[in-house]
Amino acid sequence: MTESTTVNVAEEDASQPVGSGLTGRVALVTGGIRGIGAAISEELGSQGATIAAGFSGNVERAEQFAKDFADRFSAPVSTHRGNVASPDDCRRVVNEVLEQHGRLDILINNAGITIDKTILKLTDDDWHKVLNVNLSGAFFLSQAVLGHMVERGSGRIINVSSIIGEIGNIGQANYAASKSGLFGLTKTFAREAAFLLERSGKLSDDSIGVTVNTVTPGYTYTEMVAAVPEKVLDRLKGQIPLRRFGRPEEVARIVAFLAADESSYITGQIWGVNGGMDM
Repeated sequence: MTESTTVNVAEEDASQPVGSGLTGRVALVTGGIRGIGAAISEELGSQGATIAAGFSGNVERAEQFAKDFADRFSAPVSTHRGNVASPDDCRRVVNEVLEQHGRLDILINNAGITIDKTILKLTDDDWHKVLNVNLSGAFFLSQAVLGHMVERGSGRIINVSSIIGEIGNIGQANYAASKSGLFGLTKTFAREAAFLLERSGKLSDDSIGVTVNTVTPGYTYTEMVAAVPEKVLDRLKGQIPLRRFGRPEEVARIVAFLAADESSYITGQIWGVNGGMDM
């Protein structure tokens, strides 16, 4: 890992009983200091989870996020700088979190980028950059945590996809492909996690298991959306049955639900949070 900061990191009890919220759990949230990622970090932290928030480059913003988080929540927080498009960085991120916190219970693959161009204008580099961050990054991070979770017999992997991965969009072939790719990745990881748990004798009626799911936000009001011209925003709202954009905290609420011990019978599923756009 290239750089990290830590605020209020404490030893956690590895024997936290089922049904006690997220206290004692450690969650790595990539892209976790802004937008939907920040909302997820805050939601999980409000339920007691230790937060390891990943970020790519803005050290000052990451430090401010950690400070604001520590002021608002009693849960420990650390920040971790790295590039999810790099397999080596993905492995370093996971190892750093394990070294600092001693465990990793929840992985939220939220980091993502867009390079929007129509198909005939997309360059090779435009294609590979988006796929490497949005899809390959999720694979390498999930691969890095899977063995640890199976060994402990519990864990949650939650991918943040997009409505665009379901319905497509002009000018977003690379983004749509990367986000729909998460669906197949989710279902395969879910099947393999269950297979590995069964083979190691760690599946039972009482186990919380290792589950893998995906959340697909629709148009959500973040800094990126706020910069779009008003006329375009009005046109987009007209495509949404509920006639409004989602809020980051609405996506975060579903993520927290899936992260809970009590959601142990949900795996390999795609959860839409999109105001009804895919009906």
